[in-house]
Parts: sequence; structure tokens; C-alpha cells
Amino acid sequence: MPRTRLLTAAVLVVGVVAGPSALPAAASAPAAPSPAVSAVSAQVPNPALEAAIANLPSADATAALVRVGGKGGVWRGSSGVHDLRSDRPADPAARFRAGSVTKVFTAAVALQLAAEDRLDLDRTARSYLPELIPASYKNVTVRQLLNHTHGIPAPDFPGTTVEEAYENRFKVYDPRAMVRSATSKPPEFAPGERQHYLNIGYTITGLLIERVTHDSYEDQVALRVLEPLGLCDTYSPGPNPRIAGPHNHGYQTMRLDDGTVGLRDVSVWGSTDGWAAGDIISTTADLERFTEALFQGRIVRGPLLEEMFTLPKVTDFKTGEPAAYASGLSMKVLGGREVWGKTGGRWGYNAAIAGTREGSRSRTLVYSVNSTDAKGQDMNKVAQNIMVATYGRP
Repeated sequence: MPRTRLLTAAVLVVGVVAGPSALPAAASAPAAPSPAVSAVSAQVPNPALEAAIANLPSADATAALVRVGGKGGVWRGSSGVHDLRSDRPADPAARFRAGSVTKVFTAAVALQLAAEDRLDLDRTARSYLPELIPASYKNVTVRQLLNHTHGIPAPDFPGTTVEEAYENRFKVYDPRAMVRSATSKPPEFAPGERQHYLNIGYTITGLLIERVTHDSYEDQVALRVLEPLGLCDTYSPGPNPRIAGPHNHGYQTMRLDDGTVGLRDVSVWGSTDGWAAGDIISTTADLERFTEALFQGRIVRGPLLEEMFTLPKVTDFKTGEPAAYASGLSMKVLGGREVWGKTGGRWGYNAAIAGTREGSRSRTLVYSVNSTDAKGQDMNKVAQNIMVATYGRP
């Protein structure tokens, strides 16, 4: 089956620009910070958001793109640089890797299929994929795949460091092989008893979508979500490691060839290891439109939409804290209110969509931050400041 669907002729013909993978010594660290923040004029002033993305590039990020909408007015801004070599201003319309925001698209398609009685959330994954899911995971349901309570461990990947990941950045991963790797191991816990946020549940969900529709996962996302909403700058890249069209370069702090630690341009990096869990490329404008439609019930409708806003009553496998992930979305209390959304990270890129369920008082946020440690254990400081400036502190 095809693994790539580009939705517009422009995507097919536009040139892709990618600089050398390693920066020269003079550019191995971010340039001197600039306080300039580019923002649209027809908006409500927001000093907190302006401050959140000012002074880029910095040690934490080289660029940031932000769109806020809903109650309180519209605010759009960008800061930082397109790349560290040219020092050109960041392109506010640039495409970027959205990482695990992909899971929201995947969950939405799965829930649409459930509404059509083509996918049963209470049926086991093995009943759909008997040749792939072994008997040791025979009780895992589709709902448990979506809300991370399945107990299936992560598959094995080569290497454990960012440097080893970089060496394997062009490796193409097969989703079925990833599932076989994961399910060859013992369960982490009995299905439905705990929650462990991992990609593997969404890799299996992508395969379920293909099984019940007899179509590719990418085409189903396009037909059901991207095309109806006019998301012309959003696509799944398949095995192509490059971002098609205009994009701000991503950088990652790592050990360089000369043994020093510095920034490497990681804009060109395959994402087949993420697939239905984390490979989508998009823009802030497209993701804002998607977020608004999702929260308004125009993508998933009726009772099934509540699956995306219902946390399982279990505890986290690692921390013991209450579960924070529903089907596709997660929840965090900020500024005294529930904020639902999803963050994502690929090397060089952090992204997020968020919103509140307050009717006419709802507030949406979309950001892309070109983080220099996008897969670090702690949330990127620039991204955190954007979230706090929009919704308030935890």
C-alpha cells in the first residue's frame, strides 16, 4: 500500500531546502538573541505571549510559531530564525514535524469508523489482526490501544542515544515489524489496569484502520480529515526524510564529529518509526483549523467524541499518578481549568494543539517550537512559557 499522500500539486513540485547536517564551528551555538517578535496587526495585544517567544534563537529554541484563538481574541506571532546560517526571520507559514499530534488524527479516524460500526472499541485487536497480535495479547481492546491502557511494551529500536538515533535517521521501519517486536515481549501489565503512554498502540490502530477500510492509513486520514477541512499543508511523509515545501530548520544538541557538543541541523530525518503515532507534517494554520473543528464536534460527533475527553480511571504505570491520556488527547489543569490537547516531539521540533471545553469561552492554542532538545525529559522552556502565557500556571 502507498505510504505517502501529498494533497496538493504545490507540495509535489515545490523545492526542498536542507543545509548540511553539521554546522560550522561559528554556528554550532545559537546566534545572539534578538527581541524581535513578528505578529499580525489585527489582534489583541498579549505582552505575556510576546515575552514567551522573544529573544530567539536561544539555547532552548531557534524559532517559535504561535496561534491563539477563541475567547480573549486572536493572537498570532513568530520569532527566531529560518536557519542559523542565513539568520533570516522564521517563516510563520512554515511546515514542521508535528510528532505525536498525529495521534489525534489517528484517534479521530478510528472513532469515525466506530461511529460507522466498522470498528468496535470493545472488540479485541487480535480479532481484527489475528496473524499479527499473539495470544499473549488476546484481551487487548481497540479502546485500550487508543487510551494507552493496553500493556504492550515499546518495540526495540537501534541505539539509545541521540547520536545513535542520528546515525539511523534514514532507516525505514515497517509497522508490522514494530508490532512483532513489541508483542514478542511480556505485557507490562494486564490490559485496562494501568496507563503507559507509548506509540505502539497507535501503530496497531493504524493497521486496524487499514484492515477494516482496505485502504492505506494515509489515504483514510486524508479523505476523512484533511480534505474535508481543507488542510492543504498537512500530510504524511512516508519514507521521505525531508519536509516538503517551506520549513524552518530544526537543530538538536548532540556530540559532533569533532567530539565537541553543539547543534546539528536535523531537518532531514525519517519518521517511519512514528507512522500513525507521530509522522504528520503540518502548519500552525492547519492545526488551528483542525483543533477548532475537533472541539466543535465537526470531526468526531456525538457520544464518541467524549472518548477523546474521558480519562480512564487508572494510574500511570511509571508515576502512579492518575491517568492523563484519553483517546488521542491528554488533559492538564492550567490556570484552574481543564486544558485538553496533545503535544508532539520529533528531533528539532516540538508542537502542540490545545483547547478548553467552555463553549463560547473556549480558548485554543497551537504552537511549533524549534527546540534544540525536542525529545528531552523536561518540557521545552519556550513551549512551557507559551502554554502558561495562554492558560496560566498549573
